[in-house]
Amino acid sequence: MNSLTTKQKILEASIRLFNWNDVANVRLQQIADETGISVGNLAYHFKNKEAIVQAVYENLFDDFQQILSAYLISPKLTDFGIQMEQYLRFFTKYRFYLIDLFEIDRSYPQIMERWRNCIGKMLLQIRKRLDYYVNSGIICPEPAPGIYDTLTDNLWSTIVFWVPRQMLKEQPSDEAAFKQATWAHIKPYLTSKGRDEFLLEVQPIMLS
Repeated sequence: MNSLTTKQKILEASIRLFNWNDVANVRLQQIADETGISVGNLAYHFKNKEAIVQAVYENLFDDFQQILSAYLISPKLTDFGIQMEQYLRFFTKYRFYLIDLFEIDRSYPQIMERWRNCIGKMLLQIRKRLDYYVNSGIICPEPAPGIYDTLTDNLWSTIVFWVPRQMLKEQPSDEAAFKQATWAHIKPYLTSKGRDEFLLEVQPIMLS
């Protein structure tokens, strides 16, 4: 028995269609067809497309907040690896976000403001994590002022834009390649302690 409610099925169908066609090009009839219900039944749950978009983004922000909440549960490098995996699943599920960035900014300014807030928190977490790893002796002290700010931006860009970049290059978005891409930013700054931890705890997971 399928435990999803009709409302949940509508939102899952909308996400799939947004990913395939982007938000602006999806019609209510398409959502109804993808869900396997009538437009009348769809209207019973959501009065219009704007209500569906708002509900999809509520789910998106809830999922993003769950990832932010997983910050530094463990002091080890594997903790960052787990959060990276969560981000990969998130940006794969909601890959329409980047396609529709300017449309959302124009048509749903409140949503865009919440996005900016989420991205700001994500950047802050990455930067604080680097500081924590410096203090823990896992990565070396900042070689020069601003280096770790740049590293933060590079990590953020890779995490956020890796999935669409792979799509543009017509290459698979597999987890192993994503991990290689993200850890490549950090590995040059690992101390001997950090390299030992990486080899013992992170690399086996990357290769599994």
